[in-house]
Amino acid sequence: MNDQENILRCFAGDMVSEALRAKNIYKRDFASHHEAYAVIKEEVDELWDEIKKKQSNYDREAMRKEAIQIGAMCLRFINELT
Repeated sequence: MNDQENILRCFAGDMVSEALRAKNIYKRDFASHHEAYAVIKEEVDELWDEIKKKQSNYDREAMRKEAIQIGAMCLRFINELT
């Protein structure tokens, strides 16, 4: 396994951890597919807010966090579809 694969596996693990953390906090499945979409969109909007900042003010860690939350909510939604 090369370094890139290790990095991607680490990020995937972060997404799984975040999905489990969110599930532990909220305890229930999404009420509907519409709610799942709204939660994912909210996370995308939060990433977009970070991206729109002046390049000199970029917070790469904040962008990474938001991207992981997007992935986590997508994993949660996929899991609930099964």
